[in-house]
Amino acid sequence: MKKIAITFGDPNSISPEITIKALNFLDLPQDKVILITNKNILDFYTENYNLNLEKDYPVIEIPYEKSDIKPGKETKEGGEFAFRAIKEASELAVNKKTEAIVTAPVSKHGMNLAGHDYSGQTEILEQYMAKTTQKAEMLFICDKFKVMLLTRHIALRNVDQYITKENIIAKVENLNKSLINQLNIPHPKLVISGLNPHCGENGMFGNEEIKEIIPAIEYLQKQGINIEGPYPADSIFLDCFKSDCKYDCYIAMYHDQGLIPVKLLERNNCVNTTIGLDVLRTSPCHGTAFDIAGEMKADESSMIQAIKLAIK
Repeated sequence: MKKIAITFGDPNSISPEITIKALNFLDLPQDKVILITNKNILDFYTENYNLNLEKDYPVIEIPYEKSDIKPGKETKEGGEFAFRAIKEASELAVNKKTEAIVTAPVSKHGMNLAGHDYSGQTEILEQYMAKTTQKAEMLFICDKFKVMLLTRHIALRNVDQYITKENIIAKVENLNKSLINQLNIPHPKLVISGLNPHCGENGMFGNEEIKEIIPAIEYLQKQGINIEGPYPADSIFLDCFKSDCKYDCYIAMYHDQGLIPVKLLERNNCVNTTIGLDVLRTSPCHGTAFDIAGEMKADESSMIQAIKLAIK
C-alpha cells in the first residue's frame, strides 16, 4: 500500500468533519498516512462534537489558532491554512515522501482573501509540482464513468477562447497518457462533446466544431488515439452507465457541461482527480458546504472514495 498525504482543507468548512469520518471508517495503517492539519482543529472537533480521530496518524502541523476556527465562515485565516496545506503536500510529493495526495475541499474565495489568487487546487498543484512540460488536468472518476473537463474554472462567456485545435490536442494527449500510465487502461476509448447546441448544426449555432474541434479529433485519430465525436452534449452521456458502455472517458468542453451529469448521477461515489503530474491527487466531488459546517451532517462518502482511489 502506498503512503498518502491528506490535507484537511478549509478548517471552517465541512472538510475536517468528512476527513475525520472517512479516516475512522477506513481504519488505515498508521505508517501509510501523513495528515497535514493542526492539532487545534482535531481538538476542536473532539471537544465540541465528540468526533475523535481514532488513530494517532503522523501530523505535519500548519499553524492555526483555535480562536480562528469558525465553522460556516469564509475567512482569510482559513484560506491561508488551506493554501499552505496544499503547498506542503506538493513539496512532500516532489521530494518523493508520498506517492499520492488527497485534498479536502477548500474555499477559493478564502484563499483569495489570504492573497492567493488561484482558480482551484489543480492550479496550485501544477505550480508547485509540474515539471517543465507538464500540465495538470481535472478528471472526475466514478468507477468506470470518467469525465475530463477541457476548460475548468473560467467564466462561461470566455470558454470559446480556449476551444482551439491546439488546446484540444494537448489536453487529450495528456489525458490519454495518464489513463494508460496512471490508471492502467491500456487502450483508452475516448469521446468528446461539442460546444454548441447540436454541435453547431453545420455552423448555424456556432462554428467551433467545424474550425477547431473536428480538425483536432482528426489529428488525434491519425496519431493513433481512439477518440470519437464531437457528439451533442445533451445526449453524449446517455449511455455512460450501461454495462456495455464503450467509452473509458468522456471529454466535456466546460465545467457545468461535464459536472452536471457527474453530480446528478454519482455525487457521493465520484472523485475529483488531478492528472498529468508525477503524483496523482484525489479529492471529493463536492465543495466546502459552509452552510452545514459544524452541524455534523456532512456526508463523507466522496472523501472515502477519494482516499480509496489514492491508495489504489
